[in-house]
Amino acid sequence: MTKFKLTRKVPETARRNGKLGTGSRVVPEETPIAFSYGGSTHAVMMATPGDFEDFAIGFSLTEGIITDPSEIESIEAVPDEKGIDLQIILKDEQNDALTARRRHMAGPVGCGLCGIESIEQAVRKTPSVSASPLRLSEQQIVEAVALLNGQQPLHFETRAVHGAGFYVPGKGLIAVREDVGRHNALDKLVGAAARAGYSGASGAVVVTSRVSVEMVQKTAIIGSPVIIAISAPTALAIRTAEEAGMTLIALVRGADFEIFTHSDRIQSGAIADVA
Repeated sequence: MTKFKLTRKVPETARRNGKLGTGSRVVPEETPIAFSYGGSTHAVMMATPGDFEDFAIGFSLTEGIITDPSEIESIEAVPDEKGIDLQIILKDEQNDALTARRRHMAGPVGCGLCGIESIEQAVRKTPSVSASPLRLSEQQIVEAVALLNGQQPLHFETRAVHGAGFYVPGKGLIAVREDVGRHNALDKLVGAAARAGYSGASGAVVVTSRVSVEMVQKTAIIGSPVIIAISAPTALAIRTAEEAGMTLIALVRGADFEIFTHSDRIQSGAIADVA
């Protein structure tokens, strides 16, 4: 696929050591990316213009448009004057199913739910992951975040993007993706893991962002029973994870972290009350 610039160097005036001076900074690009199925636009996201195949597959999976990457016939990133059109051709059966349930939405990077048509869509039923046998040790949680922190080249260059990784016990992070939008980073990760042949149930999703309800929903849709985050969760994300049987771990700082739901999936000694 065509490669697009992910960053741009821009001039700036910065205050350093009490003095103003001119210089430059590398910042990430942010581009409208349309998801078009069979020629009709289904969604438009503001995103980092890269990892298009992962993005198309991951979005299609987490939106329930497909259940397996093989259901996509082709993907092409077509630039236009103001953005990029991801033209996705589905196989006939999936295309017919999408036509029957088609809806339009637009999602800015701060809110992946913006533009949906009803409250029911926002609080869609989240699949249960309670049957998953996956267990993690305390050390593996710490390791997963430490590995993610070391595999974010775009973040290190710009300090302005989110990262998402898929951690498989015994294998480490099998994929990491970055984007200006946290939902986009997760969708790109889902696509990358699926293309590599990993099922969601085999590992944990690790993110640098806060945990919103949609991050929990997307994680559950791919079957992963654990989400690990550097930042805090929302109350609705906690309730959704609890109902889905998902372990939600957040505020990971070095060797410290907080478990909000289903702590029985974490292999450790007794957890002391620190409240």
